[in-house]
Amino acid sequence: MPRASCLRCRRPEGFCFCADVPVIASQTRVILLQHPRERDVAIGTARMASLCLPNSELLVGFDWERSATLDRALSDPARRAVLLYPGEGASNVLDAPPEGPVTLVVVDGTWSLTKKLIKHNPRLAALPRVAFRPPNPSEYRIRREPGVDCVSTLEALVHVLGALEGDAARFRPMLAPFRTMIDRQIACEAARPSPRSRFGRTPGAPRPEPAPPLTKATQGLVLVAAEANAWPSRKEGPQHPHELVHWVACRLDDGAVFERFVRPRAPLAPATLSQTELTEAQLDQGVTVEAFWQAFMAFVPPGGTLASWGDYPSTLLANAGLTSPTPWRDLRKLCRTIEKDKVGTAAAYLARKGLDAPQAPIGHGRSGRRLAEVNAVTAWLSRAADVDSVHIARPQ
Repeated sequence: MPRASCLRCRRPEGFCFCADVPVIASQTRVILLQHPRERDVAIGTARMASLCLPNSELLVGFDWERSATLDRALSDPARRAVLLYPGEGASNVLDAPPEGPVTLVVVDGTWSLTKKLIKHNPRLAALPRVAFRPPNPSEYRIRREPGVDCVSTLEALVHVLGALEGDAARFRPMLAPFRTMIDRQIACEAARPSPRSRFGRTPGAPRPEPAPPLTKATQGLVLVAAEANAWPSRKEGPQHPHELVHWVACRLDDGAVFERFVRPRAPLAPATLSQTELTEAQLDQGVTVEAFWQAFMAFVPPGGTLASWGDYPSTLLANAGLTSPTPWRDLRKLCRTIEKDKVGTAAAYLARKGLDAPQAPIGHGRSGRRLAEVNAVTAWLSRAADVDSVHIARPQ
C-alpha cells in the first residue's frame, strides 16, 4: 500500500517539508524550466524553490521554442531576461550583478539533461548568461554532484537572488526545508534494514504477489489519454514538437467523460491521421489549446488527481506550455513496480492478467480505445486491492 503524500510538496507525509517552507517576496521574477525526467525525482529542489518564491513559476518540458508562457516571461519590457547557466560570456553574478529587475531563467535537471535542453532551445541559448562560483560547498549530501563547485537548484537561487537583490540574508531561510528533507532522508536510510544478498530472495521461497498500490487514491482520480500531431525528428529542416490534437478523460467518481479535439497549429504530419484514427474534419473543427485547457480544468474535481498510462499526455501539455496544478500518476510505472518487469501497453497488461479487453471505447479514435483499456486496468487494480468500488466510465 502506498504512503499518503502531501499534495503541496508531493512528498510522503512523513517526509513533508511544508512546515519549514518560508514565503519570500522577490523583485526578481524566477522562471524554473524543469526537464521532464527531473519532475519525478523525489529529492529534487525546483518545486521546493517555487513554493518559497511567490514571484516564480515552475514549468516542465523540453521544447520551449513555441511556448506562449515562456514568450510572456521573456518579453516583459520592464525586466531583462537572463539565463542562470555557465558558459562562454557568462558574467559572475556575485561580483557584478546586472542592474535593475530581471527575469531569471533557471533550468533544472542533471548537468547532462540541462545541457541537452539548452542546446535544443536556441532562444534559451541566446539569452545573456550569469553564473557564479559557490562561496561554500553544497549541502546536498543525498545526491552526488559532478564537482565541488556544483550545487542544487535551490542553493543556487539562494546565492544568486541574494546577489541580485543585495540582501543575501533574506533568502537564506529557503535552506530550511532543504535541510529538513536531507536530514529525514539520511535518517530513513540509516533506519533501513541491511541490504539483501546479491542473490535476491532465498532459493525456493515463494515470491509474494504484491498488492496493487491503488486504494482510496482512486477517489477523485481522472484517467486521461491523448494523441498528437507527431512529426518524426529530423536532423535538418524545421523541427515540429509533438502537438496535442486529441484529449479524452473520464472521472472515476461518477463515470463522466470529457473529450476535445484540439486544432493543430503545425501542418499535419503524414502519419497523424492513420496513427490517431481521427479524421481531418475532426481536427479542423477542434478548439484552441487554451479553450481545451479551460474546459478540462473545470472538469477535474477539486483535489483531483490525473492518471495516464505513461507520461505522454503530460509531455504534450508541457509542449503546449501548460502546467497541471493537480498531481499526476503514471499507471504504467505503477504496474511495472508491481510486476518488477516491463509491462508494455495497457492492452498487453490486461492480457497478461487474463482479463478481457473492453468491448467499447471511451471516446473517438485510438485514444478512446486506449482510455477504455486504462480504465479496465484501473478497475482491476482497485478490485485486487480490496478497496471501495469505483465507477467504471461508460462511452457516451
